[in-house]
Amino acid sequence: METINGYVDHIIFQNQENGYTVMELIADEEEVTCVGMCRGLDQGENISATGEYTEHPVYGKQFKISSYEVVAPRDSVSMERYLGSGAIKGIGPALAARIVKRFGEDTFRIMEEEPERLSEVKGISEWKAREIAAQMEEKRDLRDAMVYLQQFGITNTLAVKIYNTYGAELYGVMRENPYRLAEDISGVGFRIADEIAGRIGIHTDSDYRIRSGILYTLQQAVGEGHCYLPMDLLLERAHLLLRVREEDIRPQVDNLMMDKKLVVKGDCVFAAAYYYAELNCARMLHELNVPAEEGMVPSQEAAARKKLERLAGSLEMEPDDLQLDAAMECVQNGLFLLSGGPGTGKTTTINLIIRYFEAEGMDIFLAAPTGRAAKRMTEATGFEAKTIHRLLELNSALSDETVKRVSFERNEENPLEADVVIIDEMSMVDILLFQSLLKAIVPGTRLILVGDVNQLPSVGPGQVLRDLMDSEAFPMVILKRIFRQAEKSDIVVNAHRINRGEPIALDNKSLDFFLLERNDVNVIYKHMIQLIREKLPPYVKAAPYDIQVLTPMRKGPLGCETLNGILQRYLNPPAEDKKEHISGDTVYREGDKVMQVKNNYQLEWEVLSRYGIPVDKGTGIFNGDMGRIVEISEPSATLVVEYDEQRRVTYPFSLLEELDLAYAITIHKSQGSEYPAVILPLLGGPKMLFNRNLLYTGITRARSCVTILGSRDTVRGMIDNISENRRFTALAQRIRELRIQELRIREL
Repeated sequence: METINGYVDHIIFQNQENGYTVMELIADEEEVTCVGMCRGLDQGENISATGEYTEHPVYGKQFKISSYEVVAPRDSVSMERYLGSGAIKGIGPALAARIVKRFGEDTFRIMEEEPERLSEVKGISEWKAREIAAQMEEKRDLRDAMVYLQQFGITNTLAVKIYNTYGAELYGVMRENPYRLAEDISGVGFRIADEIAGRIGIHTDSDYRIRSGILYTLQQAVGEGHCYLPMDLLLERAHLLLRVREEDIRPQVDNLMMDKKLVVKGDCVFAAAYYYAELNCARMLHELNVPAEEGMVPSQEAAARKKLERLAGSLEMEPDDLQLDAAMECVQNGLFLLSGGPGTGKTTTINLIIRYFEAEGMDIFLAAPTGRAAKRMTEATGFEAKTIHRLLELNSALSDETVKRVSFERNEENPLEADVVIIDEMSMVDILLFQSLLKAIVPGTRLILVGDVNQLPSVGPGQVLRDLMDSEAFPMVILKRIFRQAEKSDIVVNAHRINRGEPIALDNKSLDFFLLERNDVNVIYKHMIQLIREKLPPYVKAAPYDIQVLTPMRKGPLGCETLNGILQRYLNPPAEDKKEHISGDTVYREGDKVMQVKNNYQLEWEVLSRYGIPVDKGTGIFNGDMGRIVEISEPSATLVVEYDEQRRVTYPFSLLEELDLAYAITIHKSQGSEYPAVILPLLGGPKMLFNRNLLYTGITRARSCVTILGSRDTVRGMIDNISENRRFTALAQRIRELRIQELRIREL
């Protein structure tokens, strides 16, 4: 690392969102191009910067700043240069020269301590003097705050966030309870706050530390899909994190309950938001679960069933009795659950339901959790389907510069204007999204929830579809019969065999289901590339880009992190006409297939016409959305990704941690998607991961062809392995409790 001192002569580019700056620094009378996160830095400022020289392939030698400190100008020349740079609004070069000529090297002291004296300079009124002084004070406060925070190893970017959040109160927060940073500032978790607290000298058994650690432990559990943790497990995990005695942790659980940040129900400890999410969902579901056709007599039921049969005939459908029963349940009830595996006629049933309600003149809304799932729903029904976020009209807002709040335009005060709402791929819907959906649906609207309960649960917390079915509180039909057309597909037949725990044929006599027995990882790599580039595209009539590798793991030789590096090298190799950018261990290259790996409600997208004019725009890119990099710009430090429906999103380089290469993705991330061909590398792994549920989900993502590269013993072991990671959720229990209360009230 080297340190250079100089003044900012010219800012070439500065990203106001993340602070990424490209500038010319005059150091020892030489011009140095510097790049780095320098939010709040102005032209004319004197800085001491630490970093290293790098060679950019296009822009040549640069000094990459890792940290910097603003240094107050010490001589008249530096002061005049700073004031004349435009850093202080209202002062140009001529006025700066007059100020410095009048006060000399005492200029900055005068501006900070006796600002009224500025009116002695021609061209400065008393009002303007006060305005200049206010700007100087604000810049001094930020500069002092950054110097103070840097002593604790806090980066400039985070220091600006802390200053913007707390202002002058930051000193008290840092001295008394730096763990507030984890609650108040986006991007700061317990571990960062704990590291800062350690440098400040906060004791490891501090009440603030223990409370923050408990909340962090529950937050981590939410990341694993849980809505609560049993008390014993919470205490055990918090003990391992905090390294304090469990008897010191338990009282702080009670204190957090008093602060209404936790809810303890029996032995279950919830972060308050998730307890009330499940409770609210249970309450709203009971309000929706009312007969839609109350008092329908047998003759009316028969007439409705006849109408369904006529509609099916006119649409050349051949529904069985169970599908007709499902449609009748939708006609008669306000809430209905439809489940079934591939090829069991869920789509046929949905189409029949849609046609019936369409004939009745009802307004019907269709939605699914992801863009790909919504697109599939549109293609299968002929009716427009939206993502749930678009259906609810996502409205992301910033309550201030750092704290993000997500809301929907459609809610209890502005509900959906629909008679029927049908949601597909319900296994992917987590508890918070489900709560938002239910808030926007008024009693009297029919809600039809469709999904395959045997798929993996949602990436987010909860297991909504399974809990709804386990509660046995709502009308429900599970389709099991495989229809004749689906019976021709070994993908469908094998999926059902796997689900029942039965062995599957791995003799490669199938036309759409293959096992290539390979026990050497390097041989698997070779065949995977060959399949994607040569064999599968003509076989399934698709582009190599559309063929998806699905793997159980992120790590390891057959995990998606390793596979993406190898596949990128062969499927999208470096070229002179392809720009690229390195971030961490990842090379992002124009043409790369990428996936958004976390919900970002603030990211803006737009659809451009052929002439580059925006024809549609919106906000929000979500976990699992896949697209392709179409442009990389080093000068503006941005990368553009085009997602489904030609939605283009511009990412600042600081957000690249939200983008993963997606030539290979985990099976979990593939939910709700369908690909022409799927390649599954299966050579062994952790028993809790390599289970029946995962294998079933993986093969049902393929439309035309599944190819397993690996070991038949691994496949058979996965079929036999019924272990699943249990999710701690209580939605079914909340539903049953409300149902019991309702029955007791009726008895009274």
